[in-house]
Amino acid sequence: MNCYNFTWFDWFCLWYPPGWLILFNRHWQHYHADPDGWNWLEYILFLIPCGFYLALFIRWLRLGCRFPRIQSYTFDPYYQQAFRDEILSPIVKFYFRAELKQLENLPKKAPLLVAMNHAGMCFPWDFLVLGYLLSETRNWTVQPLAGVALFDHPWMRWWLPSGWAQVLGGVRAKRDDFEAALAQETVLLYAPEGLRGPMKGWSKKHQLETFDSSFIQLSDRYNIPILPVVCLGNEYLHPWAIHFKALAKKLYLPFLPISPLIPLFALFPSMGVWAMRSRLCYFIQPVYKTELKADGNMRMRSRAYQEAQSLREKMQTLINQLLQ
Repeated sequence: MNCYNFTWFDWFCLWYPPGWLILFNRHWQHYHADPDGWNWLEYILFLIPCGFYLALFIRWLRLGCRFPRIQSYTFDPYYQQAFRDEILSPIVKFYFRAELKQLENLPKKAPLLVAMNHAGMCFPWDFLVLGYLLSETRNWTVQPLAGVALFDHPWMRWWLPSGWAQVLGGVRAKRDDFEAALAQETVLLYAPEGLRGPMKGWSKKHQLETFDSSFIQLSDRYNIPILPVVCLGNEYLHPWAIHFKALAKKLYLPFLPISPLIPLFALFPSMGVWAMRSRLCYFIQPVYKTELKADGNMRMRSRAYQEAQSLREKMQTLINQLLQ
């Protein structure tokens, strides 16, 4: 199949926030047959205030008053590269203006477990952009660890094509899936803060939350080095946001940001994959190797927790220094 080339309409969608969802779906439909996907009339409705609700209703009627079908897909490195080169490239270069710093610390070979601070309270753009930069720099296959809601939540089935996250290499944030990905000797992007990172909100945007210790134990078990990366700029992807816990729980969402931008999101729900323009800078740190030498499961977990928090303190110190 021919490559997907940006048209004037795609450039318009890139700089018009409600159009980002159109970009993702148009690209998918170029490479995949998707009879349940959005059509042109519905795309046009995305671009007008409250038009997304009408588009959603029309699509629901068109599908016979049902949800889009769940499709079974697996990771497709070819499509990941196509998406990276044809969609992510202009977003990374012209919108987020992203760059890797301290490249002398970047290893030559995989596998790696890349541990990065996660913020922004929005679609995980800091992860997607880092994956793009690592792939471009080293030609690596990079897979991000993603919250289960990104795969299974009903809203995702309407916003994005069924199987979209899996095909692009997303790994469910479950221990079995995590271990299976590490065993494939891939470069796995991991947020040690978990959902606590994006949930912490604007007031704690530069503060790292407690690190989970599972990545330390798995790094030790599979003898895979950890590459710490500090990102600055991701805290501005959705500025001035706070986490509305009560409503998020009722809607079964991992987090629900409330900010001055919310009226725009209410008018244009397709902006759910959009983020504010920012300059994302990634500072690569020296490779970290675990040294778990305790006996017994309890002592091993205690040692892993201590190492995880030690790494958090080092990354927090670097963030404070860079902010100064």
